[in-house]
Amino acid sequence: MIDDTSWLIEKLAAEARPVKRLRPPGLRAALWLAAAGALIALAIWRFSDLHLFVQRAQSARLDWEMAAMLLTGILAVVAAFHLSLPDRAAAWALLPLPPFALWLASMGVNCYRHWFTDGWAPGSSWECLKFIIGVSVPLGASLLYLLRRAAPLAPARVAAIGSLGVASIAAFTLQFFHPFEVTFMDLATQVIAVGLVVAAASAYERLRSRRAAR
Repeated sequence: MIDDTSWLIEKLAAEARPVKRLRPPGLRAALWLAAAGALIALAIWRFSDLHLFVQRAQSARLDWEMAAMLLTGILAVVAAFHLSLPDRAAAWALLPLPPFALWLASMGVNCYRHWFTDGWAPGSSWECLKFIIGVSVPLGASLLYLLRRAAPLAPARVAAIGSLGVASIAAFTLQFFHPFEVTFMDLATQVIAVGLVVAAASAYERLRSRRAAR
């Protein structure tokens, strides 16, 4: 038994390759956010109606709502990079929750105000769903790839927080292409889209971890 252990140690020592140290999680998050922000800014500049958006942005409620969306996305991405390291506390997962609650509350108040006139009007619900998922998939794939490099001990939780960040950034981007106030159905659809992105990423990482453990 001792000989086998010594042989294994010698083999690992002989074949081991130097491991490149990862950059600090805050810096890695900042680099990813900068790259994603540049791509989103380019898409907004090329394809959105900025004149119409400026008119909509006169609403203080919309400003608060978009600030909460963006802050949720940024804090969730930062939290995901920290959670991907084994020595970080699980409390990092709580970081994006306050702005996320503010976002939902802001949209909920506006939808309640329009409830009596719009009711269950679908608005652009289906388009919102497709937009958020369509933006989240490529951004989420790049983010999960970077998060996986740290070999997180709880990959499903890391994926859930990271995908919350991605979906929130996608919802923020949607506002530049959404020419009117959200209806109740629009709110429900955006919440569903965010939930689908989070659930899909978490399920994928959980399944991948089980296969790797076999």
